[in-house]
Amino acid sequence: MRVDTLSPAEGARTSAKRLGRGIGSGLGKTSGKGHKGQWARSGGGVRPGFEGGQMPLARRIPKRGFHNKWGKDYVIVNVSVLNTLPEGTVVDYGYVLANGLAKEVKHNVGLKVLGQGELNVKLTVRAAKYSASAKEAIEKAGGTAEIIG
Repeated sequence: MRVDTLSPAEGARTSAKRLGRGIGSGLGKTSGKGHKGQWARSGGGVRPGFEGGQMPLARRIPKRGFHNKWGKDYVIVNVSVLNTLPEGTVVDYGYVLANGLAKEVKHNVGLKVLGQGELNVKLTVRAAKYSASAKEAIEKAGGTAEIIG
């Protein structure tokens, strides 16, 4: 493949409408805009969402929910997921994401470990937060739970 041989797929590009080019074109005289009115004028039309003075849909529908802009989101992983790792592994935020152990969260502030499941493997876990049961499970298995950040 060469740059000079590249072209769009068949039917991907359509030629522009040629307006005002005679009655035979189907778009002559008023160029498809009809007669007079707001939509026939240059710069005519209304802003997106405007419904002619009627209460717009975006304002008719009730508000729902709340988003705390100071809230903190964490990448969450359970100890049951950590149980599959080899003994002596150092688990931190980077390790969890690199090995696909948890989904990445937008605007997250670190890793949080929760205590669902069992842990039988000795691990060193470095996270921003732990639930009480997670910390207990890690230490019970002989590992260490370090708080960072």
